[in-house]
Amino acid sequence: MSNKVLPLRPVEKETLPRLGERLLGAGYVSSDQIKIALHEQRQSKEPLGAVLVRLGFLHDAILAEALASHTGHQTINLKTASPDPQTLKRVPHTVAARCHVVPLFFDGTTLKLAVADPLDIGSLDEIRRYFPRQIDIVQLIASQSDIVEFLDAQVWASGTFDAILQELEGVPPASVKENDAWQHPIVRLVNAIVSDAVREGASDIHLEPEESFVRLRVRVDGVLKQKHALHSAHWPPLSHRLKLMAGMNIADTRSMQDGRFHMHLNGADIDFRMAVMPTVHGENIVIRILDHRRALLPLDKLGYSAHVLHQLDLLLERPEGVVLVTGPTGSGKTTSLYAMLKRLSHIGVNIMTLEEPVEYAFDLIRQTSIQEQLGLGFAEGVRGLLRQAPDIVFIGEIRDDATARMALRAAMTGHKVFSTLHCNDAFGAFARLSDLGLSARMMAENIGGVVAQRLVRKLCPLCKRIRPATPEERRFIERTSPAPMAVAGFAEAQQPLTDAPLLAESVGCPACGHTGYRGRSAVTEILRVTQGLDEQIAAEAPRSALHRRAEEDGFVSMADDGLAKVLGHETSLDELRRNVDLTRLC
Repeated sequence: MSNKVLPLRPVEKETLPRLGERLLGAGYVSSDQIKIALHEQRQSKEPLGAVLVRLGFLHDAILAEALASHTGHQTINLKTASPDPQTLKRVPHTVAARCHVVPLFFDGTTLKLAVADPLDIGSLDEIRRYFPRQIDIVQLIASQSDIVEFLDAQVWASGTFDAILQELEGVPPASVKENDAWQHPIVRLVNAIVSDAVREGASDIHLEPEESFVRLRVRVDGVLKQKHALHSAHWPPLSHRLKLMAGMNIADTRSMQDGRFHMHLNGADIDFRMAVMPTVHGENIVIRILDHRRALLPLDKLGYSAHVLHQLDLLLERPEGVVLVTGPTGSGKTTSLYAMLKRLSHIGVNIMTLEEPVEYAFDLIRQTSIQEQLGLGFAEGVRGLLRQAPDIVFIGEIRDDATARMALRAAMTGHKVFSTLHCNDAFGAFARLSDLGLSARMMAENIGGVVAQRLVRKLCPLCKRIRPATPEERRFIERTSPAPMAVAGFAEAQQPLTDAPLLAESVGCPACGHTGYRGRSAVTEILRVTQGLDEQIAAEAPRSALHRRAEEDGFVSMADDGLAKVLGHETSLDELRRNVDLTRLC
């Protein structure tokens, strides 16, 4: 990415137009945002551009382009750059990170630097200390997040997991990097565990003490896999370090504790939620990784089929009523609901949420964490929310009769309500609500629809193998067709079933960690409560009658949606069977 406005030339700072005016004139920020940033700048003394990025008003990549145009420097893409390793070693990592600078190349007379702020003279003077006095410095502008990501990658690559363990055992490492020497091995061990898990795309980290060792496992694409086994002697300092990071009581080893911590890894801000449970062999620690880049995705990036997306659009168009998302823990309910709220969010709508706890913060959405110990539960919270004149309400979970009644009362008064409910499928939502004391008439008039889903692993596109179905698989598919074949987008993907249908199976390669799978996709069923179905719910019709009526309205079951993905070579039949009950189709 290169600057197209001004050539590389020396520019006096006083002759430049103000950066804020340039950003405002280009339409990147509003005048109100500039005023807020200037007020914040008077307190923090940071550069205006850095304040705008920190407040979320401006993306740092846009700031880099604006600074390049503002100062006449060129830009550089660090994701494709190849700095000289010897030049990198001359500046300690801590100094480069503090100054937001990457030393790129030094030929004895000229030093090329990637910088986030070319007007930061103090940082340039600090970098000069590590080079001869008489040198020319050429500055190339990169976004601050790219610089941090590049430096993070360098420090994590500076020592392997096994090398840190050897250091803990008292064996000196083969080489000590200057930018690592100041850190204790336990600190670097924790950083390595967490950073590796984030890079691998794990959703949680499990540290499990046994009698003589500690097992380290990570959950990737919903499946746990063992990464390392540590000697039990390393467990006390390792658990103490983690508990300190999460703000827990390190002296208490007999109670359950919860905490949170935050780290900047791989160029992104990552939040971690940690839970400690006392066990026979010590404290078991599970760390949930809250990576905004992976969780806050739009609806069309969650792997929904075209048929499901169409049904979701119809469901979201309703101006009132309750929308329930059901499924077990880890089935992507919250991620799906966040995507729905983002689809509906705009400046003219007031969206308010009650969550336990708030995991991801959104602009334009007022979010509240419930606190049962202070008397703020879901039911009490809904009463408070309705006094805030919301248009859309999100309730984290309907778990008791009081919350269920308040959710439906909110729908009665013209609000659109979203929530989650624990049950196995879409039709099970009505039985579950009935158990909570809601009448059939109340449900029929106020429930707009139910979404049930599971997550299945997607086959790695680089190594998956296409093969004819076995006789047993063919008989199973023939019993279930044509329902899966009718799902939009897959009817043309297969040859007629007079021949053996083609299926895909996992193989494994370095790109997918030799698992055969990479990423996950949602397998979903959406039950929209139409007028005909509404009448049957009010009449307390049996489940079979509800199912027949729903199919007349275009309902596609979770099993059929999953089989369509199998026939479309997106996942394997074994993976679908692992997550979705297909026995009802037999």
